[in-house]
Amino acid sequence: MTANIQTIRGKTPKIAEGVFIASTAVVIGDVEIGARSNIWYHCVLRGDIHEIRIGENTNIQDGTVIHVARNRYGTYIGDNVTVGHMALIHACTLEDNCMVGMHATVMDGAVVEKGALVAAKSLVAPGKRVPAGQFWAGTPARYVCDVKDTHQAMLDRIWPGYVELAGEYIKAGLDARDLNDDQDFGVDPDELVVD
Repeated sequence: MTANIQTIRGKTPKIAEGVFIASTAVVIGDVEIGARSNIWYHCVLRGDIHEIRIGENTNIQDGTVIHVARNRYGTYIGDNVTVGHMALIHACTLEDNCMVGMHATVMDGAVVEKGALVAAKSLVAPGKRVPAGQFWAGTPARYVCDVKDTHQAMLDRIWPGYVELAGEYIKAGLDARDLNDDQDFGVDPDELVVD
């Protein structure tokens, strides 16, 4: 167990084989992450007051926060999902093969159905449902159009690329579970000057 993967209330994260956890990501409590998924730098997955479940081949990009709602909603993210940089995913459901863009927010009880796309900086309000195969954008998010071929090509391209990239990071020894406090970063602490 590393400092990045923490137990709370007797619950320790369960992380499948081939998952990449970046060195600055924090995974806490009742969290399960499926095979080949990847949690990037500065993400927080806080399953302290409810559960978080993430399927296989899903990428949670840098700076994303995933949390839950006490006694109401866990957060459930399916397989082959892309969550863009700095998204806020709170007590909601993201079904298989969907995408939530950068800086987007998905709120309590909302559902992004299979193959749907939420645009960057959008806000999916509490309890809203983004139907399968639709593209939504705005604050609050609203229907724009059905997912086009260009959108689908992006959805089909991103998650496999992240699975491949995460594999490279794992092979390079950069998974948080492979790093330790003694690792030599080429800096002698005695040579650091603090004014």
